[in-house]
Amino acid sequence: MAWIQHDYDKVPGTYVFNGRRSVMGYPLNRMCMSFNHAENREAFRRDEEAYCEQYGLTPEQREAVRHRDVLRLVQLGGNIYYLAKFAGIFGLNVQDVGAQQRGMRVEDFKAMLEKSGDAPHG
Repeated sequence: MAWIQHDYDKVPGTYVFNGRRSVMGYPLNRMCMSFNHAENREAFRRDEEAYCEQYGLTPEQREAVRHRDVLRLVQLGGNIYYLAKFAGIFGLNVQDVGAQQRGMRVEDFKAMLEKSGDAPHG
């Protein structure tokens, strides 16, 4: 399938959740949605590889899951709202994920957020 190129595709570090990423990430997002149920989170913890296989994740997605690389999962079609369910299994919160996406330590990311809150709003 040929995908339309958008201007935002040319912006480094920009991963818009569009139709293309939705198709790429459907199995991953479906798996993450399953984590709404405690028994599924437990099944994932028992055998991550089998759980990923059950949902048909690509080898690249499985590798990112193994490394808890949320940014890579976004690049591979993960929707951040579903990926938050995945991250929550490991005790990661939105600030942890934001720091990972920025390539920063969590403490530095929090300081950046606090500093941005000090800026005058007009």
